[in-house]
Amino acid sequence: MGEPIKPRARKLGVPFPGKPGALNAITDVAGVTVGHTTLVAGDGALDVGKGPVRTGVTAIHPRGKTYDPVFAGWYALNGNGEMTGTTWIEESGFLEGPVVLTNTHSVGVARDATIEWQYKNSLFDPLPNEPDVFWSLPVVAETYDGCLNDINGFHVTREHVFAALENTSAGSVDEGNVGGGTGMICHQFKGGIGTASRQVEIMAGNYTVGVLVQANYGTRETLTIAGVPVGETLTDLMPEFRASDRDTGSIIVVVATDAPLLPHQLKRIARRVPMGIGKVGGYGGNNSGDIFIAFSTANSGAANRDETVKADMLPNDAMNPLFLATVQATEEAIVNAMVAAETMSGINGNTVHALPHDRLMKLLREFRN
Repeated sequence: MGEPIKPRARKLGVPFPGKPGALNAITDVAGVTVGHTTLVAGDGALDVGKGPVRTGVTAIHPRGKTYDPVFAGWYALNGNGEMTGTTWIEESGFLEGPVVLTNTHSVGVARDATIEWQYKNSLFDPLPNEPDVFWSLPVVAETYDGCLNDINGFHVTREHVFAALENTSAGSVDEGNVGGGTGMICHQFKGGIGTASRQVEIMAGNYTVGVLVQANYGTRETLTIAGVPVGETLTDLMPEFRASDRDTGSIIVVVATDAPLLPHQLKRIARRVPMGIGKVGGYGGNNSGDIFIAFSTANSGAANRDETVKADMLPNDAMNPLFLATVQATEEAIVNAMVAAETMSGINGNTVHALPHDRLMKLLREFRN
């Protein structure tokens, strides 16, 4: 993906605790790759099936384009949303392929296309003595972009999903109005995709926690950045359409780590994500779909069907730095999504404004002084 050209919160001077990785992204976890397909077309009045289009697809491969399931766990703070494949993760403890993010009404096509893509690329392990048996329960998650996008026009196709899955990179991650986050809104500013990472030392081992968010949640009045109640002052630049004052959006969060954790421990990691969201002002409103998945790239080969497998595991007593890293990286990833996002107009001229960088930094300076 190359070097990011959009601003990031830390570069602006927003203070965050913790030590980020080299890219300050989920791709700081070795093996993780991310790709986007971004769809922006048309302007003016909504014509269902024709546009305007403001949507896309984001794909995350835990180990690149290889089949080597990772231990995983998931958690929902509020369940008014969808993340497919989670019942099998709960049962088996494994994430067996990519995580794909898109809009609410494109979950079906994205799920089906992911299955087809895995099959075409032989990214599966057939049952013993049954080489032709293939089945997949992929993880596809959504947030709603229908305030800006012709969501009932079903513009995401299998080819768009294939492109996101194919064109992934281990480099810097594009943020803001890209991929699945193209048409999203966060705290009534423009939102979208954001990412961040943290490095920790545990028992003489160095580990990374990386987070990627698709942020589409929150009210303005609760927006808090670096501990400053920004939303109480930035009361203008509200979305230019009939917008609810309730927390009616959603957020999907993907947490990756190279720390050796088992599924029950990864579920514990996923349960810490809401604390990072809360630091920015989210509270899991009734109409919000707040769903999180965490996976570990350690223990390669743990899904071997043919022999007894030994797995490494950090003790529970050593997990506190990972919990804190998850909270910190989630907070920064959300702010990164807002900082990178640009003002966007969509269906019927509906407009969502970008977070104003100069005014944000002025508020932070005034608060610190």
